[in-house]
Amino acid sequence: MRNIAGGFALAAALTIGCLATGTAHAESGGTTSLYAPSSLVLSVAQGDDATAVVTRAVTLTCSPKAGGDHPAPRAACAELRATGGAFEELTRASADQACTREYAPVTVVAQGVWEGRNVSFSHTFGNACLQQTAQGMAFRF
Repeated sequence: MRNIAGGFALAAALTIGCLATGTAHAESGGTTSLYAPSSLVLSVAQGDDATAVVTRAVTLTCSPKAGGDHPAPRAACAELRATGGAFEELTRASADQACTREYAPVTVVAQGVWEGRNVSFSHTFGNACLQQTAQGMAFRF
């Protein structure tokens, strides 16, 4: 009987200790992660600079797992990881696509945090066709 009571007392002490530790951790503001945060807002604007009127925008979270409302978050995150977060690599024109030469500029913007670093990137395409045929999935939405 004494062993059962001792077991209950030990279980109660461990439970209270765990709850106190969890509460202290939450109160200190903390969630700890092994991954540097990667969370971005990607937008497309009609015009030739980043201050043009935004027509579409999505969120993309890559760390700790791919998510957000981007239509292909896993593919976009994989490409960003492969380039080390070099957005300019994902805006290069694809050689096998043909587009008209009309000038109706479209500007893509990425702002947020990539692997713990602040990011502010923009690139202007000559038209929407060029933007949609660029290499990479990050700005295809």
